[in-house]
Amino acid sequence: MVESMAASSLLRPTPILGHHWTQRRHSSAKHLAMNPNWFSKLHPIKAQAIELTREIYNFKEEDRFQEKPDNTNPHKKPIPSWPPNNKADNKSLQNPLQRQHQMGCGWLAAIFEWEGVLIEDNPDLEQQSWLTLSQEESKSPPPTFILKRIQGMKNEQAISEVLCWSRDPSQLSRMSSRKEEIHKSLQSGIFRFRDGSREFVNTLTRHNIPMALVSTRPRKNLEEAIGAIGINGVFNVVVTCEDVYRGKPDPEMFMYAAQLLKFIPERCIVFGNSNLSIEAAHDAKMKCVAVASKHPVYELSAADLVVRWLDELSVVDLKNLADVESSEFGGEPEVEMEVEEGKVKPSSRVAVDDDDDGLW
Repeated sequence: MVESMAASSLLRPTPILGHHWTQRRHSSAKHLAMNPNWFSKLHPIKAQAIELTREIYNFKEEDRFQEKPDNTNPHKKPIPSWPPNNKADNKSLQNPLQRQHQMGCGWLAAIFEWEGVLIEDNPDLEQQSWLTLSQEESKSPPPTFILKRIQGMKNEQAISEVLCWSRDPSQLSRMSSRKEEIHKSLQSGIFRFRDGSREFVNTLTRHNIPMALVSTRPRKNLEEAIGAIGINGVFNVVVTCEDVYRGKPDPEMFMYAAQLLKFIPERCIVFGNSNLSIEAAHDAKMKCVAVASKHPVYELSAADLVVRWLDELSVVDLKNLADVESSEFGGEPEVEMEVEEGKVKPSSRVAVDDDDDGLW
């Protein structure tokens, strides 16, 4: 009888052991999913082997060398192309030499501010214009720090956002026009080049470097000033207050000038005379040369170059500024700082060899 019971037990399946083994396997998988740091508790070599195995199975060859976009999955991120596209390249050009020249640092444009950069600036006239307008409008005279804050802004922007005199569009237009009339009467039509400015403009003209002029003055007043000083037709583009919605420190003026010149911002060099100009130029991804006409040199240290007079510069200096680094064209980012066992390793830049890319 004992022998028959033993034989029947051998023939009987053992679902209990199989159930425990399946439950144990699922519990391990559940524990691994809920504890992603479980690998760190294993032996370092074993944990590294598991991690490498997981990376191998997650790697897909078609993700690296994908020729056609996958339209079946709209949530899938597009694979960036390598080498990255050169922003300075213009594929519509039929001349390959001209196309190659535009991708080099010899291809650049200059964007000039008017007062304090090309001509002598008298800040007292600007302040006196605002004080006279405040008396006519029966407003409190703005203090000096407010007058410095609104330098470079459009008149409508300064009246509505800083001085808070009115927000009515018709009133803003009327007071803005009146302020420019006051400034024009105080100016008396007298304009004078800063030392070295005319020579520098002539140098850029001889080298066929496109130039733009930006100012928050009305177009009519600016054209009269350009004619009075005798440089009609020198600038390829003239941007005035009628062309933009906001003035400095907003980069809208510089961006619009680059758009009219058909240049990418990275190839444009702004010539300004204040920190607001530097801020606006850098926000537009442009290089900035600060002219220390009304500020000390040390106050303009945020600029890429600081000069007293424009004739201190050469075309070689401008080409060096326009020589954009590969990171600005979509290159590899800098490696983050690594901390290991209390020691800080210095970061290193990943070098990209562009000799075979045909980018430069």
